[in-house]
Amino acid sequence: MDEAGFSASGPFGGFGPDELLRCYANGVFPMGEGRDDPRIFLVEPEQRGVIPLDGFHIPTRLKRTVRADPFEIRVDTAFDAMLDACAAPGPGREDSWINGPIRRLYIELNARGRAHSIECWHDERLVGGLYGVTLGGAFFGESMFSRERDASKVALVHLVGRLRRGGWRLLDAQFLTEHLTQFGAIETPQAAYLQILRAARAVQPDTRSLFKPMTGAEAVFYALQPTTQAS
Repeated sequence: MDEAGFSASGPFGGFGPDELLRCYANGVFPMGEGRDDPRIFLVEPEQRGVIPLDGFHIPTRLKRTVRADPFEIRVDTAFDAMLDACAAPGPGREDSWINGPIRRLYIELNARGRAHSIECWHDERLVGGLYGVTLGGAFFGESMFSRERDASKVALVHLVGRLRRGGWRLLDAQFLTEHLTQFGAIETPQAAYLQILRAARAVQPDTRSLFKPMTGAEAVFYALQPTTQAS
């Protein structure tokens, strides 16, 4: 893993949203050493975690859960709260890579329409979800959280359904984890990933797809729909 680090001072410490988008375009992403550490590291893994949109898998029990619509799904209605929930301490996660400078960068990307949150709400409480960055036909998943059973998993299925419906080509997961393998996530060498990323960036998806209403049954349908090649 290659890392380059720098300190952030001022609003963005000389490293702003434009520089961050260029990092994503070149296969690099930011991380912080800890919640209270103001430094940002740029990371380029040798092996990249990817969730193939044309090979997405939904476990049988989760299919039933998603179709039952246990949560109200909203998009970008509480982006700041999503960041804070993803950064909050939890079981097995005492610290967080989401520090103050990173938080400000993603909030600015959200204001520019480049970062989005898929939110699960229950009784007007944000109980789970995820957020990430979009660039052309690539979506870079950043973090997720759950306060109720399956909330982040339901959000992921809804994300994939929307990405498939809108014409995205790449869902980047950064690192392969045991949690993500159940959805068909794989590892690919960084050199191969960069070729996939280059092709995906040239695609112009229908970004309205992220915001159009979608039932749980529709999310499962689109997430598992066979790939159709554009003419």
